[in-house]
Amino acid sequence: MVNGKVDQNHLNALYLVAAVATVFMTMIIAIQPLFLKSILGLSRENAGFINSNIQVATEIADLLFIGYFGYLSDRFGRISLIVSGFALAGVTTMIAPFCGLIGAFMGLSGLAVFYLARIIISLGTAAVWPQIVTLTGDFSNKQTRPGLLARAGFMMGLGATLSYAALMRIPQNAGVTVSMFFLAIIAFAGAWLAKNLLVDIIPRMEAQSMPFAELKTLLYKQRKLRLTFLAAFSSRNDMVMIGLFLMIWFIYFADLLALDHAEAAARGGLIIGYIGVVSLISIPAWGSAIERYGRVHSIAMGMGLTGMGLVSFGFIINPFSLWILIPSTLVAMGQAGCLLAPQTLTLDLAPERIRGSVLGAFNTVGCLGIVLFLFAGGILFDKAGPPAPFVFTGVANLLIMFYALYILSQERACEEDEEGDIKPEKSAKPLNIKDKLAI
Repeated sequence: MVNGKVDQNHLNALYLVAAVATVFMTMIIAIQPLFLKSILGLSRENAGFINSNIQVATEIADLLFIGYFGYLSDRFGRISLIVSGFALAGVTTMIAPFCGLIGAFMGLSGLAVFYLARIIISLGTAAVWPQIVTLTGDFSNKQTRPGLLARAGFMMGLGATLSYAALMRIPQNAGVTVSMFFLAIIAFAGAWLAKNLLVDIIPRMEAQSMPFAELKTLLYKQRKLRLTFLAAFSSRNDMVMIGLFLMIWFIYFADLLALDHAEAAARGGLIIGYIGVVSLISIPAWGSAIERYGRVHSIAMGMGLTGMGLVSFGFIINPFSLWILIPSTLVAMGQAGCLLAPQTLTLDLAPERIRGSVLGAFNTVGCLGIVLFLFAGGILFDKAGPPAPFVFTGVANLLIMFYALYILSQERACEEDEEGDIKPEKSAKPLNIKDKLAI
């Protein structure tokens, strides 16, 4: 038994739900460019702007609600939110292929209806994945937390890898509409698994309002918590950027090479799947690194690797060339650390009673980062070229790395000062001539 209430079956169910949720979230983003081009006929000239704006719209919705979802999880439990989120996302995904017909009936464009559908789907997933992380914190303590988060992260990585390496071939072989129906089934399966196999173990919070004062005090006192929030702000968008802009880059660069768009999407899916595989393989190593070297060291290493990788995309001209594997590998090696280390440290610092609310604030900051980076990235993609969004994000990650190194240097300085204060007390004071005479 874990925590007296959770056994290995509950942990296995948590890992399975994590994988299912990641499959759904990964594929809905990856299919979006192909959906817009194939179903709604979106042209290349506005592809970057429209795709990023849809993603920005979903993240703004998440930004408004994800913190509140964290509070609701403290009040009413994690499981009910997970089930409701999966169900909402599944129903909307099933309806989305008919956005053109719905728009014509309502006097709206199909694109406008798809905007609304993606926002609702995103709100559904925003009620799911944060509670998976929070449940991992509920099921663990400070010693076991890195291992549990690493295993949950491994299953998330496995879900993302499966999506890009295998499931993204469904649109090529069966069409976009069938792919959307398949995703709806995935969401309904996630709801069933959560309802029947997971359990809430943390007592419900009685406060009927969000604990803003406690959160503010916690952030003010905990410098490391501020670091985790900054890491979430800068790095939470990394895989969203990769999944969205790299896929757009492949699909529209295919026109220059006279390749089929579905074939280009499959090729892009292989590269993103490769990133997922490398990230997946690195997760156990990151779990060990967090335990051995500490949370802050791991944040610095993860941000440094992803930062260098994203900046290196600036040297790529043709995404179909093998050179793209170099930045992809660097990003993949650091990505797991950027996710696991900040989450682990945040869970360590969050009081149990308001753990969901702290994670809600943490995720709100991450959503804010996604909104800002995607909005800027869409403009940079269209105006400065496809690699520009990656370079922009990479520079931000490197800045967070330097801040983590600064915190480590300050901690070392404090330790040296404390040692300096202690040493004189341990050393014997030399006797002067009066002392000798007295003896």
